Amino acid sequence: MPTNTPRALQDGDLLAAVDLGSNSFHLVVARYTLGQLRVVDRIKEMVRLAEGLDSNGGLRPDVVARALDCLARFGQKLRSVPPAQVRAIATNTVRQLRNPQSFLLPAETALGHGIEVVAGREEARLVYLGVAHGHPARARRLVIDIGGGSTEFIIGDGMVPIERESLQMGCVATTKRFFANGKLGRKRWKDAQLEMAAEFQQFATLYRQHGWKETFGSSGTIKAIGEICEALKLSKGGVITDQALLDLSERLLAFESLDQIKLPGLSAERQPVIAGGVLVLATAFEALDIRKLHVSETAMREGILHDLVGRAGKDDPREDSVSALMTRYAIDVEQAERVESTALDLFDQVATDWGLEAPDAQMLGWAARLHELGLAIAHSQYHVHGGYILENSDMAGFSKTEQQFLATLVHNQRRAIKLTSFERLPDRLAPAAQRCALLLRLAVLLHRAHEAGAVPGLRLKTAFGEMRLKASKRWLEAHPLTRADLDTERDHLAEIGYRLVVEAG
Repeated sequence: MPTNTPRALQDGDLLAAVDLGSNSFHLVVARYTLGQLRVVDRIKEMVRLAEGLDSNGGLRPDVVARALDCLARFGQKLRSVPPAQVRAIATNTVRQLRNPQSFLLPAETALGHGIEVVAGREEARLVYLGVAHGHPARARRLVIDIGGGSTEFIIGDGMVPIERESLQMGCVATTKRFFANGKLGRKRWKDAQLEMAAEFQQFATLYRQHGWKETFGSSGTIKAIGEICEALKLSKGGVITDQALLDLSERLLAFESLDQIKLPGLSAERQPVIAGGVLVLATAFEALDIRKLHVSETAMREGILHDLVGRAGKDDPREDSVSALMTRYAIDVEQAERVESTALDLFDQVATDWGLEAPDAQMLGWAARLHELGLAIAHSQYHVHGGYILENSDMAGFSKTEQQFLATLVHNQRRAIKLTSFERLPDRLAPAAQRCALLLRLAVLLHRAHEAGAVPGLRLKTAFGEMRLKASKRWLEAHPLTRADLDTERDHLAEIGYRLVVEAG
């Protein structure tokens, strides 16, 4: 029977991170040894997913095929890694798709694992985690990560990010935006910098107020710029200076078109998008008054690995996010704990029959703790308000997919069950979400009176679409309102094909 927490990592365990970036796809496999991660395999393929994104939120078929071929190769490498120790993350380009599932379903089939979509700020957190572990330091730092479709800016102390921002500018997206016809020019470059500088205004002042001692840059674009600067003898030692970046910009502008660009240290695969990458970094240097940037060897994929370690131990950032929401919205902690305890008790009784796993228990537990979130807005339709807050809040540690799962449970905790809300989840998650929602509904209903103590004699059995709930006869007789609610719940469940039988024991 599953437990309510994931299995703790053991010495020698393999973990894997898959980063579906807008420019490159990355796979990193590491072994957990003596509390540390040691990389044993690393693969990078230039897929340029953002190149295939059209104005209607669709992807060109040839780019989709390229991506699926890459993921199939990654899937072969992942066969030796336990599924629970693999995490695949999709970023900006998938976030922009009109119908992400049309890409994610075949992508998950090719990879052999589920793929989570993360919001820009969560992407920034994972980037910072990777850089901070690769460059441990106490000094406050600014981290910049230029991807294919977006660029993340993070200020942090030690391992803790303080501020996170994500702008819709990356090497592929910016090249398409400003150099769509392949032509370079000084005026076009200046106009692009002015237009992009406006986007920094939303956070530049706040960042300067925080201040930082060092600046680090991660991802392939910044690494490539560093290599070019070093090959041109503009800088050395993995450092990019403001003067080196200015000189590099001038050398780029000496070419009339993208296909003419030839620079020492520039690879053929990076050449079509280097102008957009340099433009983003040059604009960031000027907007944030950066003088020097250290090139980091670690990035988001390493952050995903360290996040996996945290999730398997006592450092799961999702716990902190749930606690923060409970505090912010003044949730009744004792009531939340009662509902959680009952929900997880019911979970353990039916998990085997329903095929539920430890991650499902985590989601159910968090949804139970947050089920009264919407009361801060209004009692009427509070389940709807709570679902909206969970779907749209900035929740560190949670992917957009996980937030949608939580929101769906909370939204369906009472009244009619909205089957359409489960259809918004990936097919692999929808059945578990629906079953967890049924357990949450029972737990919320049984504790409607907000009374202390557990429900005596509580038992739940499931078989062939039937849920047989048993509770103490004396308790049921002392709670006629609850018994009436159970009769109403029976009608709600019948509408979606379940038969609820309540027995007094």
